[in-house]
Amino acid sequence: MLPSLRAAPLARGFHSHSAVRGFTEAVGNTPLIYLKTLSEKTGCHIYGKAEFQNPGGSVKDRAALGLIREAEEQELIKPGGTIVEGTAGNTGIGLAHVCRAKGYKCVIYMPNTQSQEKIDLLRMLGADVRPVPAVAFENPKNYNHQAREYAESIPNALWTNQFDNTANTHAHYLSSGPEIWNQTQGKLDGFICATGTGGTLAGIGKYLKEKSDGKTQVWLADPPGSVLTSYITSGGKLVERSGSSITEGIGQGRITDNLATFIKDVDGAFTVPDTKSIAMLYELLDSEGLYLGASSALNVAAAVELAQKLGPGSTVATILCDGAYRYQSRLFSRKWLVSKGLETAIPEHLQKYIVLE
Repeated sequence: MLPSLRAAPLARGFHSHSAVRGFTEAVGNTPLIYLKTLSEKTGCHIYGKAEFQNPGGSVKDRAALGLIREAEEQELIKPGGTIVEGTAGNTGIGLAHVCRAKGYKCVIYMPNTQSQEKIDLLRMLGADVRPVPAVAFENPKNYNHQAREYAESIPNALWTNQFDNTANTHAHYLSSGPEIWNQTQGKLDGFICATGTGGTLAGIGKYLKEKSDGKTQVWLADPPGSVLTSYITSGGKLVERSGSSITEGIGQGRITDNLATFIKDVDGAFTVPDTKSIAMLYELLDSEGLYLGASSALNVAAAVELAQKLGPGSTVATILCDGAYRYQSRLFSRKWLVSKGLETAIPEHLQKYIVLE
């Protein structure tokens, strides 16, 4: 299947094949990468959407731009205003980039469990970063609630509300979904990715279902500590959240408004343990030359599992959310890996990449 895609690399479809006007026009049109080694191992065709090639370095550039554009169209923010968000990192980085490009102030509330690389980058982009204790969404001190309250307390401010503002989903329905469909020439058996806000899965999933007349299966991948797999496999029952994961920005204890737009159309879900994610992260570096974060590695591990479920010759796509640069002090640190019980999950021939103590 898809011999033309495998015979030659996909050309990146830049906007009108000419220069773009600023950061915002550079968002999107990312390559779809054929993962050769994994495809050969499975007898399937596995692709990763290279969202780390967005100008802000992650898939969240799309959501950030979509959230602000819709607010501008609805006149919810005026020039010189303040954009406020609660985020585990990448949406905040995307928002900080867009704010710099558009002249808005940017205030970010985030759990204090996030990597120092993300916090430092946000500050370098001029954002006012406010790390707060990581508590459940039900707690009034949750970082999302603090962001909303701050935005409500100052004039000309917007809480972008990435989890429940469906402009997030719409941005992916308008951009990521059509790109993946076109890049696979409409020959796509399955799509899978993890969710945080749910916007990526919901927007892409809705588009792919519509274009394929329901033939493309759309699955959800979950990290440990999230309740979404149990929700889908149990027919809609939420269980108490337990456990944790090394991944950042994915997993949920509730159904967000973004995810709610598509949850009934999800074909299935499964949880990917951290041991599989970290092993895949190192394998992708060694066999594909891809330096990716843990959520990207989880997505690829899930894509491999889904391809095997769908059978030999199947074509599956997923999202390569961001690079490892924002997490390298953890993911490539032997001390950190040992502290998480993950050092032994990395095959011996790949341990040469653990270069930090």
